[in-house]
Amino acid sequence: MPPIAPSPRLSRRSLLRGVAASGLCAAAAPSFALSGSLWPRLPAPRTPRIDHWIEQLGRKRNDPYAWLKYVPSEGSRTLDTLPPMLRDHLRAEMAYAQAMLAPLEPARRRFLDRMLARAGASAAPPLPPTKGWRYGSRRGAESTHPIYVRTSPEGREQTLFDETERARGNAYYRATDHQPSPDDRYFAWAEDVIGNDRHRICILDMQSGTVRIAVEADAYGYGGLVFSPSSRFLFWIWRDAHNRPTRLYRTPVDGGEAVLVYEESDPAIFMQVRRTAAGGFVALTLAGPDTGEVQLIASGAETAAPRIVRPRVRGTSYEVEEWSGRLLMLTDADGAIDRKILSLDPRSFATVAELVPHRPGIPIIALLPFADALVRLERKDSLHRLVLRHDDGREIPIAFDEPAYAIELVQRQDYAAKQVRIIHQTPAMPPRWIDIDLATGARTVVAEEKPRDFDPARYRVERLEAQAPDGETVPITLLSRVDMPANAAAPLLLTGYGAYGIASDPVFSLPATVLVDSGFRYAIAHVRGGSEKGRRWFLDGRRFKKRNSMTDFIACAHHLRTIGRAAPGKIVSDGLSAGGLLVGGALDLEPQLWAGVIAQVPFVDMLNTMSDADHPLVPLFRPDWGDPLADPKAYDYIASISPYENVRRAPYPPVLCTAGLKDDRVSYWEPAKFIAAIRDRSTSANPAILLLDPNSGHQSSDDRDSMFGRAALFWAFAQACTA
Repeated sequence: MPPIAPSPRLSRRSLLRGVAASGLCAAAAPSFALSGSLWPRLPAPRTPRIDHWIEQLGRKRNDPYAWLKYVPSEGSRTLDTLPPMLRDHLRAEMAYAQAMLAPLEPARRRFLDRMLARAGASAAPPLPPTKGWRYGSRRGAESTHPIYVRTSPEGREQTLFDETERARGNAYYRATDHQPSPDDRYFAWAEDVIGNDRHRICILDMQSGTVRIAVEADAYGYGGLVFSPSSRFLFWIWRDAHNRPTRLYRTPVDGGEAVLVYEESDPAIFMQVRRTAAGGFVALTLAGPDTGEVQLIASGAETAAPRIVRPRVRGTSYEVEEWSGRLLMLTDADGAIDRKILSLDPRSFATVAELVPHRPGIPIIALLPFADALVRLERKDSLHRLVLRHDDGREIPIAFDEPAYAIELVQRQDYAAKQVRIIHQTPAMPPRWIDIDLATGARTVVAEEKPRDFDPARYRVERLEAQAPDGETVPITLLSRVDMPANAAAPLLLTGYGAYGIASDPVFSLPATVLVDSGFRYAIAHVRGGSEKGRRWFLDGRRFKKRNSMTDFIACAHHLRTIGRAAPGKIVSDGLSAGGLLVGGALDLEPQLWAGVIAQVPFVDMLNTMSDADHPLVPLFRPDWGDPLADPKAYDYIASISPYENVRRAPYPPVLCTAGLKDDRVSYWEPAKFIAAIRDRSTSANPAILLLDPNSGHQSSDDRDSMFGRAALFWAFAQACTA
C-alpha cells in the first residue's frame, strides 16, 4: 500500500528513505568494515503453522500464519492488548531482531555519526515578499524537528512554535499540513502523537501566542485541512472507523461546533481540501485511481453547499484551479492520458477553450497559478521541467542540465508574486531554493542547504537504461563517488517503488551519500508502475501487468552488474511499502541475485489483503491490483505474484523487514507472515529478521535522529550482507 493515501494523481511521494538533509565528508572513502562472524548463530522464533483454509471463487488456499493478524474492536493496537500467544511471539521477534542486529551496532553508529556530523542546521527560506508576513522554518544543529517562524514586512522575525517541544514526551510524533490563515492571524497544522495516522488539528493564535486543539482526534492530515478565504472557518476532513477520509467539516476558527459539509459514501474515494490559488474557492477533490470529482465553495458563500464542477465518471479524472478570472481543469478526459488543460467559465463551469492540448509522453504533473503567469510542472524524457505560460499564450520552458534531478513547486505561494519559487536538487546536490521570474524566466538562487564538509563535485550522477525482458528500456539513476572508476564493480544498493503512478524522483539524500562514501554505489530503478515516462508507464506496471515492475527491477540489477557498476553477489535491494512488494516479488523470482533485502513496511501479503473488504485502502486500490473477491482472473494473477504466497524452496539471502504495530495501511502481520514463510522455505542459513516498532504506524516518527538512525541501521545491514 502507498506511503501517502490519497489518489495517485494528487499525492506526492513523501520519503524513499533519505531525508533531504545534508552532506558529505572527506575525499577518501572511509572504512566501515565489519569484523568477525557476520550473524550470530541464534535460533529464530518458531512461528506455529496453524491450518487456515480459505475457499474463494472456487479456489482453496491455506494461510497457516493467519493467526498473526489481530484487529482490535476499538482503539489502536499495543503490545499489552494483543492476545497472549501473539504478544509473546512478537516480543520474541523483537528480542531476536535486537540480538541478530547487535553486531551491526559499531557500523550503525559510525554511519549515524557521519550523518549527524554533516547535517548541521538547515532552513527553508521565507517566501518572496509581496505583502504581509512571510513564513518559513528552520532546524538548528541540535534540533530534531523544525522551528516554524514568520517575518514581518519590516524584517522582524517571530518564532511561532518549535516542533521539538511539541514532540517532547511522546514516543511518536509526526506533523503535517502547516499553514497560515489568509489574514495572517492564525497558523494551523495536524499532528499525530499515536502513530495511527489519525491526527488532531492545532490552531495557533499568532497574536496571543496560544495554541488551541481545534479537532481532538480522527482528522485526516494529508491535504485534509484548509482555512477559508475569509479566515473565519477551518475546513477539515474526518476519518471513519476504517481510517478512510469520508467527511468534510467546517469549524469556526474562534471556536464553535463543527458543521458537516459533505459526506462520501463510496469507500473507493479519497478526499482532499484546499483553497484555489487566487483564493476564490475552497475546493474539495474526491478521487480514486480512475475517477474524480471536484466540488467548489465560493469565497463569498463559505457556508453554502458545495457545487459540483463535473459529476464523476468512471475512467475520467480531473483537478480544478483558478487563474486570470477563469477556472482551469487539468484532466485526462477523452483519452488524454497524460492530461490536458481546459479553461472553464467560473460561474457555469462550462468549457470555454482548450488551453494546453494533450501531448503523449509528456505528463502534466501539477499547476501553480499566479496573476502574471500559469506555472505547470511536467515531465519530458523522464525528467521534470517547468513551463511559464502567459495570458497571451506565450510560453517559457525552464529545464536543467543535470543528467538526473528533481524539481518541487513550493506550495502556498502568493498569487500576486512576481516570481515562482522552486526547490531543485540532484542525488549529488542538496536542495536549492530558486526564484524564477515569471516574466522572463530568469533564475536567482535565494538559498541552499550547505552541509558540513560537502562538495557535490565529489560525486558522479549517471542516467542509465536497462532493457527489460519485453524490450522496454527502464531508466536508472546511479550515484557514485567521482574517485571510483566508472567500470569498478562495487557493492550496490538498488531501490525502487513502481506503484500508483508515483515516480521515484532523483532527490538528494544525506543517507545515500554517506552510504556511497563507504564504497557502495546507490541506484534508483525507475520501474513501470511509476510515472517517469507518463501515464502509460504506470498502466504497464499495474494490475495484470504488475509483474513488469518486478522484472524491470531485476533487469536493472543485471544491467548494472553486466556493465561493471555492481559487483556480482553484492547487490542489496531496498523498497518501502509498495516498494516492498517490488523487492519481495523480485526476491521470489531470483532469490540468488540478491546479497540482501531491506523491505520497509512491505506490502507482501497481497492476496489476503486485497481479499479483505474492510481494509481501509482495498476499495480504493482495486483498480490498481484487481479484485480477488469477485474476479477469478484477478485472484489467479495476484496469487501468482504475491510475495508471501510465492516463497519457494531456494537459498534466500538475509532479509530485514520492518513493521509498525499501529500500521493500518500495511499491517504488521504482512511482513511477519512473509518472514515466517521465508524461514520455513529457505534452504540457506541466512537470517530473516522482523524489526517491529510497537509505537509507530506506516510512517515512523519524523524527527531527524530517528530517520538517520533507521538509515544507518539499513546501511550497516547492507554492508554486512556484502562483506
